Amino acid sequence: MAGQNRDTGADADRDGDAGGSHDDRDGDADAADAAVDTDVAGLVAELRDARDRRRAAEAAVRDVGEDALEAVADAVERADGLLRRYEDSATGTGDFEAYLEFQSQFAELAESLPDDLPARDAFDAANDIVDQRRLSDADFADARDALAPARELADRLAERERAEDAVADAERRATDRLAELDDRIDSLERLLELGAADLSAPTERLRDPISSYNDAVTDAFDRFRREEPARTVLRVVDDAASFPLVDAGPVPAELREYVESHAAGDEPVPTLLEYADYSQSKLSHYVDDTDAFRTTVPVHRTALDRLSADPYTVDWPPAPAGELRAVAGELVSVTAKFADEEVVARVRRVGRLADRDDYDRLRTAAEAEARLGPGERDRLERGGVQRELDAVRAARSTLADALAEDDERDR
Repeated sequence: MAGQNRDTGADADRDGDAGGSHDDRDGDADAADAAVDTDVAGLVAELRDARDRRRAAEAAVRDVGEDALEAVADAVERADGLLRRYEDSATGTGDFEAYLEFQSQFAELAESLPDDLPARDAFDAANDIVDQRRLSDADFADARDALAPARELADRLAERERAEDAVADAERRATDRLAELDDRIDSLERLLELGAADLSAPTERLRDPISSYNDAVTDAFDRFRREEPARTVLRVVDDAASFPLVDAGPVPAELREYVESHAAGDEPVPTLLEYADYSQSKLSHYVDDTDAFRTTVPVHRTALDRLSADPYTVDWPPAPAGELRAVAGELVSVTAKFADEEVVARVRRVGRLADRDDYDRLRTAAEAEARLGPGERDRLERGGVQRELDAVRAARSTLADALAEDDERDR
């Protein structure tokens, strides 16, 4: 995208540096490879354990039958509800009417259950415990304990859900890690390509036109921002935000509305920023509605301060040919609204760079110049990058196979 990185020097993102011995760097690489292996091994173990747990939970449900377990769960829920509801009122010398009501309802529940209901005896045992002349807290606790076999059966359904959630979590973590490994593989493959780049290639054939355009568009936008009405500037910036490859954010709606509807919008952006520092009494000599100004311009001062040519410049090193061509096409439309024809012509020339037969070679060389410091070059020469790539590819394959295992087992 346009305007993200104009650095024409060495890239700060390096895998290593010039310091340290070869053995130290090789040891660091070996440690990194081992960390990848351990990380993936942990994810694979977590995934397999979760799937084993799910299979066990599903088998436990099948052994009894889902409908039967749901009936048990419903009965346990009703029994627990009665125990909770009457524990305070039906114990000791409490409400005798509540005591009779509780015993009647609990007996009715136990007797209404089918004879073939799994753990049917647990409900009868609990009913026997509460079928007494006087009930205590201990009796309610004993009744709950008596229901334990039924509660354990009912929990098989909940355990199946928990096991399914555990599998989903493990698969999500494995899938996320797989995406990270794919990104690392892409990065290492690109590093190997850069290592094979022709560093003697005349990269100035790309650098010079891009630098010339970037300097010209910066001067043009700075002059535009400094001299034209803020209303005009913000219209152009807001329009630029509609181009997806031009990295220009939209203008805050309140700010745009203010400059469109107030006379202060005729002033250049630097003047509005100067007004923002004025006292209320001084400001009243320059704007027609000081309250509207105060509640809009100072609030969005950062947005005005940040208005610059950066979104309309071209990255260095440049993007792949197709992206550079597309970015330049959008910049032609955007820059024509605030720059002269010479600037527009320069960005057209930048776009035509993508049509050069040697563009990919020159771009790769430019990226190699920017990215490869002594540390990367040493790792490339000693095979460290290739070894890491092999290790990451192997880890990725192991993790991908583990993710596919359950599908294969189900076939």
